[in-house]
Amino acid sequence: MKQPRSLLAWVALGLAVTVVSQSPDSPLNVRDFGAKGDGKTDDTTAFQKALDAAAAAGGGVVLAPRGNYLFAGSLKVPSGVTLRGIWESVPAHNGIRDRGLPKPTDDGTTFLVTGGAGDESAPPFISLTHNSTLKGVVIDYPNQKPDDVPEAYPWAIHMSGKNPAVLAVELLNPYNGIDTTGSERHLIRDVHGQPLRRGILVDQIFDVGRIENVHFNPWWSMQPKLFQWQMDNGEAFIFGRTDWQYVLNTFCFGYHVGYHFIQSERGVCNGNFLGIGADDCQTALVVDQCAPFGLLITNGEFVSFHGPDPTMVDVKETNTGSVRLVNCAFWGPCNQIAKVAGRGTVGFSDCSFVQWDRNKEGRHALQAVGGTLLVRGCEFRAPRPQVSLGENVRRAVISGNVLRGEEQIRNGSKGSVVITGNAAD
Repeated sequence: MKQPRSLLAWVALGLAVTVVSQSPDSPLNVRDFGAKGDGKTDDTTAFQKALDAAAAAGGGVVLAPRGNYLFAGSLKVPSGVTLRGIWESVPAHNGIRDRGLPKPTDDGTTFLVTGGAGDESAPPFISLTHNSTLKGVVIDYPNQKPDDVPEAYPWAIHMSGKNPAVLAVELLNPYNGIDTTGSERHLIRDVHGQPLRRGILVDQIFDVGRIENVHFNPWWSMQPKLFQWQMDNGEAFIFGRTDWQYVLNTFCFGYHVGYHFIQSERGVCNGNFLGIGADDCQTALVVDQCAPFGLLITNGEFVSFHGPDPTMVDVKETNTGSVRLVNCAFWGPCNQIAKVAGRGTVGFSDCSFVQWDRNKEGRHALQAVGGTLLVRGCEFRAPRPQVSLGENVRRAVISGNVLRGEEQIRNGSKGSVVITGNAAD
């Protein structure tokens, strides 16, 4: 039988609990450094003091409890420091739209950003570096007008160094979202919102970067003037030089370009893209250039039906790399599914094509004017022209596909072409 603790034992236990609760590893609270969180007082200096104090202690967590924190300046999160709000998973807010959801200033940890207005080249609002993290906050630009052309701002977040992370963050309405240029092994996970001009830029990455569960939807505003500007100018995901980028479960709605693969000064992209989607983008996926190792795109969902020439995939004449799309679905009343140029290789395998040639002009679903085209095991679910090969197509294999209606494959190539085993009605 256990003996009851003596009074001295209970006192000792209480002292031990007190010591633990006051451990150097306990979070620093921005309120203790003068932050007000009233939505009126500029809290930039108070936050930076708390972040610098955590760095001086060897790293740790800086907690921003419930409140609306106004920032007229920018923040630098030092190495080994986490700036954390109260959200453990990414929140959802409706901006000006009435869906019965709370406004971002009603609950949680909200950062109201006013610094850098009108100057894209100004310092980013938050800079992350080696092993630093931003987690559990909402970033809101209160001076953006939901019914007008947006005002330019610098990047909301910039990541550099090794292993910086952005977790459970709502980018409610930034002009520019997250810039990863110069980081290695960055992690962006559980990020939602409506970046207006650019969502995420990936460049100068020489070790694997990771982007997971990022969804950009017009939750903040679909007012006609702003949303049309976003449709004409916005780019959700931009990939320059990155060596084996891993992208999982990402989505965007209502952009000029959903996924844009560019040739930057630092190079081009190769990577693994699984479960990515782009809905109602004028062009879902644009490839200016990519690495010869390839873009591996699997289980993608792409929809285009607005803009001057709605297209799901546009591979430019500058491309010399390899693009492979496997088990992807394409739908929406577009003009064509894909336009393929350049000297690289583009492959479609086990894909489903549902709608194209919306104006019944005789446009082919897949239009290749250069390079190498592989189309194997796909299903063309409309009785309309399927594939067109221009004279500069070097090689093509079109085999084992299922066609609705008669076979309508136009071969104008002067190169080596194999068309075989396609099952038409």
